[in-house]
Amino acid sequence: MEFTIIISIITAVSGIALGWISRTRTIRQDAAREAGAGATLQTDVEYIKRGVDDIRVDVRMQGQRLETVSERVTRVEESTKQAHKRIDRLEE
Repeated sequence: MEFTIIISIITAVSGIALGWISRTRTIRQDAAREAGAGATLQTDVEYIKRGVDDIRVDVRMQGQRLETVSERVTRVEESTKQAHKRIDRLEE
């Protein structure tokens, strides 16, 4: 009888130990997966930030081009106005 009791105790203790080891391993794997997912998310956010920065630069450049075109249009309008005055004088 004592032999079966000892084997039962050893079996129970080894089952508990194996269960604990398995649980610890699962926790470590979950932590590694979460860290990997966090790193991927961080990388994606950085990529999006760079894209937004590029878009901001493009918008600024377009604004500067628009200002330049606006100035040129104003000059052309002034020049056209003067040309019309000269044409009117020639017609008279």
